[in-house]
Amino acid sequence: MTDLPSRVDITEEGPREGFQIEPGPIPTADKIALIDALSATGAKRIQVASFVNPKIVPGWADAEAVVAGFTPRAGVEYTALWFNAAGLGRVQGFAERLAVQGSITVTGSEAFTKKNLNRSHAEQLEAQRKHVATHQAAGVPMNRVSLQAAFGCNYSGAVPATQAMAALHDAMRLAAETGCSIEKISLADSMGWANPALVDRLVSAVREAYPAQKISLHLHDTRGLGIACAAAGLRLGVSMFDAAVAGLGGCPFAGHPGAPGNIATEELVFLCEEMGVATGIDLDAMIEAAKLAERIVGHRLPSNLLRSGGLAAFRRAA
Repeated sequence: MTDLPSRVDITEEGPREGFQIEPGPIPTADKIALIDALSATGAKRIQVASFVNPKIVPGWADAEAVVAGFTPRAGVEYTALWFNAAGLGRVQGFAERLAVQGSITVTGSEAFTKKNLNRSHAEQLEAQRKHVATHQAAGVPMNRVSLQAAFGCNYSGAVPATQAMAALHDAMRLAAETGCSIEKISLADSMGWANPALVDRLVSAVREAYPAQKISLHLHDTRGLGIACAAAGLRLGVSMFDAAVAGLGGCPFAGHPGAPGNIATEELVFLCEEMGVATGIDLDAMIEAAKLAERIVGHRLPSNLLRSGGLAAFRRAA
């Protein structure tokens, strides 16, 4: 039995997540060129920049210039990432170009919280309480909970569904206490520990506990199971996914430099099309954007579809 959605919404995260981890500086003009190419693919939501401390993520020292430079396309929502009040202030300077919505973030692994944020789980909850207050004071809606390291952690091992759910419950209680209306729960496989069985287990648990919220999957292809996990999510009816063109990116704090990043957007689009699920994205245009991404970074990116292409031409020839 499956519960395939008729359509999925894909958030394209290649520019933000991809360029933050590249070892050399990517020219601002190249970042803008990729965003504009992605805008022409039919993608409806693109994360274009990261407003974080450039000492920590130097690849996004030019966030303002990139956001000011791309050409917005009607019907496309552009977003950015930030972590604190300083970042929020920078983002709000582009309120006419960016959709500004906040998120409560926790992790399924306290070891990863320590590595990533230098905080305990309790300290992260307190920091998120202040984070919520800052955003509410600024009139920014807090409508999402993000659970990082939802399936496993390179620093502490497997994350059982019960452990992940305990962290999620803490975040949802915080949301209720602070008056946040949570619409979406994002489950992130930050370090590539997920497999289809784990996706089934955690998605089912989240759906049972929080039936009113939509579930989004943020999957990394670290160990080659990203698309298999996406297929498992689709069969469970998950209709929201994050992806990165050509498989750009990866978490800089995950402890495995050089590993593939997010699942490649073009491979996710291809999977959906082959399963009869609409995406609204032009696959050929996305493959061309993937080729552009590879030229920009100057090294091979992990997407297989980037080299093989889809099946449409072969089917026409047959």
